[in-house]
Amino acid sequence: MTDLILDVFRLNGLLLMAGDRMVARLGLTSSRWQVLGAVADAERAQPVAWLARDLGGNRQNVQRIVNDLQKMGLVTLEVNPHHRRASLVVLTEKGRRTFDEASRVQAPWANALSEDLAIKDIDTTRRVVAELRKRLELNGELR
Repeated sequence: MTDLILDVFRLNGLLLMAGDRMVARLGLTSSRWQVLGAVADAERAQPVAWLARDLGGNRQNVQRIVNDLQKMGLVTLEVNPHHRRASLVVLTEKGRRTFDEASRVQAPWANALSEDLAIKDIDTTRRVVAELRKRLELNGELR
């Protein structure tokens, strides 16, 4: 298990570097792209704390990234009718276009990366990673 964890750490670093290169021309970093994706994929506008929870990150880091995305015009903050101080993060039209462009760049990259890998192996890996994540979340290891 320790070897798997170390491999996942190394993979994460390589994925972040590849992501940074992939979206640099859009003014994004992997972190900004990840937060932008969480906003884009949310069923409804969410406060920063909820985005951080969904991403498995801490609120302060996500807030800093949301501030960057707001300055870039990719998200805006709206009044939260349920909590006066926790504004809702909303994707702007520019944010939607930027996220869609990043996705268009990522798809062929992911397809090339997965070339010659069996779909069943990818599915098994995904299930194992999801189960490990669930166990960590249930045990409070991410908090």
